[in-house]
Amino acid sequence: MPPQSQAHATSWFGRYDPGTPGDGSGPADMPWPTTQSDAPEGAQSQQNSLSFLRTYRTFLSARALLAVVLMGLLAGNWLMGNRSPIWIVTAVGYASMALLLWAWPSTMASQRATNPLAPAMLSPRQAVLSIGLDLVFFSLLQHLMNTALNAQALLALPVLMAGVLMPRLVALAVAAVGSINLLAAAWIQGTLTSSLSAQLTEAGLTGFGLFAIAALASELAALVAREERSARGSLELARQQAQLNRLVMDEMSEGVLVVDRQGRVRTANPAARRLLSSPGLAPSAPFQLRGTPAWMGLVQAVDHAVSAPLQAETGQEVLLRFDDGSRRDLRVRVRFTRGHKAIQAEDMCMLWLEDLRIVRARQRQDKLAAMGRMSAGIAHEIRNPLAAISQANALMGEDATTPTQHRLTRMISENVVRLQHIVDDILAVAPGARPPAPAIDPMETVQAICNEWRLTHGLSDGAESLLQLRTQQLDQATAPLRVRFEPEHLQRVLVNLLDNALRHGSGQPGAIEVTLTWRPARQNGAMLVLSVGSDGEPLTAETERSLFEPFFSTRSRGTGLGLYICKELCERHGAAIDYRQHPAAVRHRNEFFVTMPIEPEGSSPHIA
Repeated sequence: MPPQSQAHATSWFGRYDPGTPGDGSGPADMPWPTTQSDAPEGAQSQQNSLSFLRTYRTFLSARALLAVVLMGLLAGNWLMGNRSPIWIVTAVGYASMALLLWAWPSTMASQRATNPLAPAMLSPRQAVLSIGLDLVFFSLLQHLMNTALNAQALLALPVLMAGVLMPRLVALAVAAVGSINLLAAAWIQGTLTSSLSAQLTEAGLTGFGLFAIAALASELAALVAREERSARGSLELARQQAQLNRLVMDEMSEGVLVVDRQGRVRTANPAARRLLSSPGLAPSAPFQLRGTPAWMGLVQAVDHAVSAPLQAETGQEVLLRFDDGSRRDLRVRVRFTRGHKAIQAEDMCMLWLEDLRIVRARQRQDKLAAMGRMSAGIAHEIRNPLAAISQANALMGEDATTPTQHRLTRMISENVVRLQHIVDDILAVAPGARPPAPAIDPMETVQAICNEWRLTHGLSDGAESLLQLRTQQLDQATAPLRVRFEPEHLQRVLVNLLDNALRHGSGQPGAIEVTLTWRPARQNGAMLVLSVGSDGEPLTAETERSLFEPFFSTRSRGTGLGLYICKELCERHGAAIDYRQHPAAVRHRNEFFVTMPIEPEGSSPHIA
């Protein structure tokens, strides 16, 4: 990488921080993504109940604080010699009730816990113990203290509490009770002091203020409730969108990484974790991208994308070399959320990873699909002239008299048969609607195919046979094993693999080994593996890369369609075929294996 690119990339990524995720040393400790996608069902109702309960506790705390202040006033009046029994009993009684209700709101909590969808208002008992008690006490306080203490402002507390925690009509009723109490107190005081007009005017203005407080508090509480419902609705939509995004990312065949400035991976889908490790999965996000030699190619790819953002969309090839000696070729594309002109302000970038083997295989598959359609049409056209040639050759063979003429007709007949096989092979993999395959007993079917193959090649059966059939873990299956596969197609696949093993094997007893292995249910269900191993020379890397390509053959007279047709037939039945090479210490180094999904128990048997 040029020095300028390296410097630019370092300024974007920042300095490598070897801190581990979760230690509070870097951005990895920030939640990603910040959604409530993991919240349980009914969480919104519980949050609504908790919000209402917090508001209720706030008013209880205010009443408790007022009780403490009243107790302080009571103590001051006691020291000053004002020891009115009624005042003492009233103040102590109110303070006790307020403090008790504040310290022990278990009734409210238990009601909300058992019924999260309960209406967001006080119950009648709670309203009496809080709002009703305040009205009674403040009224007594107003009458008992005369003009020594102005308790009119205290009536705002029950009115405000009713406006927030009760319906608007109830709040206005509480304001009306408070206003009537003020007018009564003003009438008494005005009669005693000959200032009735002034007292009633002051009480009327205070009562109007109580009505205004009740109306405004009720309206503001309703507005806050609407905004909260709207916010929770938006949060629910965001939660659903986050779940959808996570589902899409998890199901994507391409790897997706979200990397921040410090080089830490914030999000990695399963496909990316598989591509970053060999074998198995890379650690779950967050994890550090820098500092691992196998991933330096990715870091350099991001650095190059930062220095040349216009080229990042086309992608670049990256080679990952793992500690076990394996390697993986990737195509990496880098995306920036804010566009190319604001890269310096980016906090994160997204990496799209694709296995180049899969990309190239997909490209080849597209070409092969087009070629297959064309080949199927050509094969149909070849059949008629091929039948005419065969018939004409048979007629000429009847008139042949010399050995040369017999040899020529025999050559024509052999090549006609060969062409007929090629046409049949092409038409066998041509696309078209076919009935569903039956559910078969794999052990019985494979054993019958192996026995017939032995007879065809004149091989003996038993311990000294060239072909050995083994099973692994089949007795551990909890139900009878069934696979959906056309018996003729399975025979064609297995016979092709056995012929190749016979052709390239040593010919010694046990040179070919057929194994049936049961794999218990995992993410994709239980599987059955049919493998054919041989003790021949291992395949070269070039041959292994082209094994399942059409028209590739190591024999001069081979059509190169055998393994390709096996692959097509397996994929048609939801199975997969592959090749692996074992170490030199293993006798059967060459192994072709077919992985077939096991039919779930209880499905339609339709045994063939």
